[in-house]
Amino acid sequence: MHKEKLPRAALAIIEGGPLAPQISGKVFFYDAPQGTWVYAMVDGLPEYRPGRGNLSPVGPHGFHIHEFGACAVGDPHNPFQAAGGHWNPDNQPHGNHAGDFPVLFSNAGIARLYFFTNRFRVREIIGRAGVIHENPDDYRTQPAGNSGRRLACGVIRPFFMGGPEDQPG
Repeated sequence: MHKEKLPRAALAIIEGGPLAPQISGKVFFYDAPQGTWVYAMVDGLPEYRPGRGNLSPVGPHGFHIHEFGACAVGDPHNPFQAAGGHWNPDNQPHGNHAGDFPVLFSNAGIARLYFFTNRFRVREIIGRAGVIHENPDDYRTQPAGNSGRRLACGVIRPFFMGGPEDQPG
C-alpha cells in the first residue's frame, strides 16, 4: 500500500496588499524535535512611527498565523479579512494562541526573525495564512491583540527541500 508522505517543511510567500504594496517576503516552517522552527525574511516594511494622539503606532508589526489560507484583498481599506482570525486550535485566550508570533521590527524596512515553537507541527498549518499587521500585538486584548490593519498575507504551502526522503509519494 502506498502511503503519502507528510510535509516536514512549509513556506508562505508574503505579499503586501493595498496598504503596503512594497512588502514582500518568505516565511519558512521546519519540523524539529518537539515542535517547529520558524524563519521569516521580510522586506519593504513601513518604518516605525510612534502613536500620537488618537493615532496608533506603525510597527513593530504584529505577525500571526490566521485560520484560513485566503489572501484575497477584499476591502482595500481593511484587506485580507478572508484569512479569518488568529489560528487558535486550543481555544486559548489571546496571547496564548498557537498562531501568535513575536512582532517584526523594521530595520530600514527589513525584518528577520528566527524562533522555535512547540505549539504546532508543519502538517497542522498547511493551508492557513501568515499575516503581517500594521501595529504591534499587545498579546492581551481579546480576541486578537489590537494589532491593527492587515498589511501583507501569504498562504502556507508544503515545501519539499529536495532530498528523496522529503519528496511526496
